[in-house]
Amino acid sequence: MSFHNELHHNKSGAALNWLRAAVLGANDGIVSVAAIVSGIAGASDSAGFILTAGMAGLVAGALSMAVGEHISVSAQRDTEKALLEKEKFELEHMPDEEFNELISLYEAKGMTSATARAVATELTKHGAFAAHVDAELNINPDDLINPWQAAFASAASFLAGGVIPLIAVAFPPASLRLPVMLVAVVVALAVTGMLSGYAGGASKTKATVRMVAGGVLAMVITFGIGKIIGVIGGV
Repeated sequence: MSFHNELHHNKSGAALNWLRAAVLGANDGIVSVAAIVSGIAGASDSAGFILTAGMAGLVAGALSMAVGEHISVSAQRDTEKALLEKEKFELEHMPDEEFNELISLYEAKGMTSATARAVATELTKHGAFAAHVDAELNINPDDLINPWQAAFASAASFLAGGVIPLIAVAFPPASLRLPVMLVAVVVALAVTGMLSGYAGGASKTKATVRMVAGGVLAMVITFGIGKIIGVIGGV
């Protein structure tokens, strides 16, 4: 694979990773809010009660996703920084060993010993640190992942998905709330399923069926639990 093709592959992979994360976040929002609303609808016919619970679930879920993503990405960023510092230390104190390691890395990619040495020598002249972090760590020190950006994207994708069942249940009359929401949720999950299959390079049909089936099952279970609680509590 040429350098240009490898760079294009890396960029495409990063774009697909972001798409996958956005799709999963939206799917979480759809299923979570739909399940909450279904459970409340099973226990009560009050539109205000249903919307309040749904809105609370929407905001709480988005904040939870944001906090979780920020913590996870911050830990990843700290790890990347530690690896970069370790690489700087090794280049400063063990330059010969690191140079031989760079040669070995290129040999492992299929280069001959002579070519690997020539490439390692040329790249080291331009910047040993950049050459090593690229070949050994696959990290761009000037473009480390941003925890705040990841947190915002995660919250935004959850909100984008979660608002669908909330809107679907807000306007129809009481007798049509659940059927309308069910249709909206199935359509939304079908879309996220197809996008998930595309992002993962897997079967779009299987991904769609899994997402739709999982979402509908969650709604049915929470509706049943809400119905039972409503009967027991006399809501």
